[in-house]
Amino acid sequence: MARTTGRPAKKPGRVKQMIQVFQMTRKADPSVTWWVLLAFLLPVLGGVVLALTVAGGNVLSIITMVLLGIVTGLLVALIVLGRRAESAAYAQIEGQPGAVGAVLRSSLRRGWRGSEVPVAVNPRTRDAVYRAIGRPGVVLIAEGPKGRTQRLVEEERRKVQRVAPNVPVSVIRVGPDEDAVPLGRINRRLGRLKPRLTRAEVLGVSNRLESMKASVPMPKGVDPTKLRPVRR
Repeated sequence: MARTTGRPAKKPGRVKQMIQVFQMTRKADPSVTWWVLLAFLLPVLGGVVLALTVAGGNVLSIITMVLLGIVTGLLVALIVLGRRAESAAYAQIEGQPGAVGAVLRSSLRRGWRGSEVPVAVNPRTRDAVYRAIGRPGVVLIAEGPKGRTQRLVEEERRKVQRVAPNVPVSVIRVGPDEDAVPLGRINRRLGRLKPRLTRAEVLGVSNRLESMKASVPMPKGVDPTKLRPVRR
């Protein structure tokens, strides 16, 4: 009888992970092959041109510039792959209940405190409101049409102002409206808000809001635990 060692399965290496990311991205975005290839070839071509025009026939300089072009090309290609993979992941969950929560869990920028669990949900329509707290204050992120989420947003705004009356409250809308923020640009919109609080104040506001948090059912749709940030 064969013995079972009980050893955990070995994790795939970095190269294998990148290949898997590329293959998954290509299924949703076939053009990624050409974007990655272009991102690699342009720096390599630039290195070759520099080697031929600037090196002055020095073999060591030529080799150095060509290698520099190759290394730069690899880095740029990985950056492009990461961004295309991220965009493909957002496109797959765009419009699904819980999509905002998945973004907050996997890619919320440093300095922000948020959760994949909404602070308010309409059980009938599955519209939801999420909350992020950072130096610009409290940001309520509404998931769904403006007409259906307006009441939820105003109720949450009043709750926040009761607990933290002097803290700015901003609203971001993610949904089918023309002025809505695309799922993949939530972090960019948060980054444009002006800082109003210190880091210590952010922690204090977060603790006060957490203390009043009630149990809110998670809408069916996207499982935030299944979305992982792309390794770059």
